[in-house]
Amino acid sequence: MPERLAEMLLDLWTPLIILWITLPPCIYTAPMNQSPVLMSGFPLELNRLSEEQRILNRSKRGWVWNQMFVLEEFSGPEPILVGRLHTDLDPGSKKIKYILSGDGAGTIFQINDITGDIHAIKRLDREEKAEYTLTAQAVDWETNKPLEPPSEFIIKVQDINDNAPEFLNGPYHATVPEMSILGTSVTNVTATDADDPVYGNSAKLVYSILEGQPYFSIEPETAIIKTALPNMDREAKEEYLVVIQAKDMGGHSGGLSGTTTLTVTLTDVNDNPPKFAQSLYHFSVPEDVVLGTAIGRVKANDQDIGENAQSSYDIIDGDGTALFEITSDAQAQDGIIRLRKPLDFETKRSYTLKVEAANVHTDPRFSSRGPFKDTATVKIVVEDADEPPVFSSPTYLLEVHENAALNSVIGQVTARDPDITSSPIRFSIDRHTDLERQFNVNADDGKITLATPLDRELSVWHNITIIATEIRNHSQISRVPVAIKVLDVNDNAPEFASEYEAFLCENGKPGQVIQTVSATDKDEPKNGHYFLYSLLPEMVNNPNFTIKKNEDNSLSILAKHNGFNRQKQEVYLLPIIISDSGNPPLSSTSTLTIRVCGCSSDGVVQSCNVEAYVLPIGLSMGALIAILACIILLLVIVVLFVTLRRHKNEPLIIKDDEDVRENIIRYDDEGGGEEDTEAFDIATLQNPDGINGFLPRWGLPTQWEERNPIQTGLFSGSRITHSPRFIFSHKDTKINCVTQWTT
Repeated sequence: MPERLAEMLLDLWTPLIILWITLPPCIYTAPMNQSPVLMSGFPLELNRLSEEQRILNRSKRGWVWNQMFVLEEFSGPEPILVGRLHTDLDPGSKKIKYILSGDGAGTIFQINDITGDIHAIKRLDREEKAEYTLTAQAVDWETNKPLEPPSEFIIKVQDINDNAPEFLNGPYHATVPEMSILGTSVTNVTATDADDPVYGNSAKLVYSILEGQPYFSIEPETAIIKTALPNMDREAKEEYLVVIQAKDMGGHSGGLSGTTTLTVTLTDVNDNPPKFAQSLYHFSVPEDVVLGTAIGRVKANDQDIGENAQSSYDIIDGDGTALFEITSDAQAQDGIIRLRKPLDFETKRSYTLKVEAANVHTDPRFSSRGPFKDTATVKIVVEDADEPPVFSSPTYLLEVHENAALNSVIGQVTARDPDITSSPIRFSIDRHTDLERQFNVNADDGKITLATPLDRELSVWHNITIIATEIRNHSQISRVPVAIKVLDVNDNAPEFASEYEAFLCENGKPGQVIQTVSATDKDEPKNGHYFLYSLLPEMVNNPNFTIKKNEDNSLSILAKHNGFNRQKQEVYLLPIIISDSGNPPLSSTSTLTIRVCGCSSDGVVQSCNVEAYVLPIGLSMGALIAILACIILLLVIVVLFVTLRRHKNEPLIIKDDEDVRENIIRYDDEGGGEEDTEAFDIATLQNPDGINGFLPRWGLPTQWEERNPIQTGLFSGSRITHSPRFIFSHKDTKINCVTQWTT
């Protein structure tokens, strides 16, 4: 280390000494109010000026160095001399004191206040601080008064090669496609050196590869890493570790170095075709397997990865191309064979397929390596299974007339057992589809018969389900839908489309259309409805009305004369015969009611009854209803009044055939006042003897009264107060009571 330091110091000071010898001193022109200060970076006095030179310069000017230099990392037994300060005002009498201030003054740099020598008292690091700005001033030793303005100068720290290169972002990772050509750029790395890049070669770096050859190379100055071998195969080796070195001093001996690692990964390209693991595959499948079921899987291996390994599968040949299909599983990278159509063991028991696997993504750079696809053979064996019955048709459509006779056959379904060992079939109807049990099916031959009458006007279609079951294995069943259409027959006579009521004006004219009517028929004719209208035979010569058939299949009723009078006849009934065009035709008679009405001069109907005719002119229907309501209200009031009077005049005599004891019960409450008199029939207390003139004596108790003290009682649910004036008598086992009572 001392030898290296000595070598570095020699390299540093040699150019500086030559520079100092060959170059003249710098001239620093101080301001007008500032004394010239001589500063040197060396321990030499540089103010040797000839008298002639002093005469040529203005006063207060001198030769100065405005920069000083000090070597970093220098350490010795004594402080290192940085330079000397001197002013022209110093006659050498030691009456001037030098003062230093600024960066590091007193802590890093120390000045001899008499001689002006500046020493560095600490070890300096340029990478920590490259320069220091200080201020020097000369003052009187005794008074400390400034002799001249302060003068500023800089002390620069000179660099030495004391920092090794560093890779701040390492370790590094990079990728490069496999099969790349020679010299393909991989990445570049950068190292940093804290030394001064503008001074010497301390920060001049040179790069090299210590480990990773012969696969990769690096450019010494730019640190760009490239492939050194062509066509590196990822499938052979995917990852490489490269050790990179950076050395300063331009790579010369004695320089410092740093290292880092680079991991290079080869990325995949599609340079390998798919390859089936085996050339022949065998699968077996039951004949009753559900459509879409996966029968088996085939796989073609590809050494590539990712999308470069994706393969598509197809059936390119074989005798089962219509029955089977193959799809690609993107996750597992294999082909799935599925069933497209039903299998039949009894028809064909094995199939052979030729399947192909081809890369989805291809790279034209490697097309010369051959087709990126492969083929394999697949044999599929069909196994026998107990299958359910098979109907001769997937659906059945039957037609039956609505007047078909009961138990008549309207159609037939057939089914068979497709197995080699054929089983007999039994037929039945799913009663959930025939809740009204309108149809039956023969269990042996599948003939469908009618169980109840049909009516097309109620329901045109009947949808039932027939079940076929194997007799040997009842779990094997099949179902088939049967649609039954009910055909129409002419079993409904035509009739008026609605309840018509015609109005005829008294002042109408002959030939005037009174009403237009139309007919309807519930049946469904093939060519549309066509109706015939006529009057009853006995009314063909009707003197009042006639009919006329219209082109739109409707009928108009016309008046034959005028002068109709509603006082003579208010209502006319006109029977009309309506016949359809069926085979055989059906007919019905509908009666049209014609009312004679009073109309205005322009034919607007105003009233259509006799009572309205005799009412005073101007009396409206609302007024008539109000008058009738008042009359009814008065009648109700009169009836209520008479009923109350009759109730009040009834005699108070109790008939002999009535037993008063049925209406008398004991109770101990006080009377209810007027409410008791309204609710109690006083006639039940009437003494029949009073009618004959016999009145009992008041205040004299009878023999029965002495034996039975009077108690407060309840008569027919009414209350009476306790009183000594009750008189009871016993006659013929009946109790008659007459009292003077208060409420």
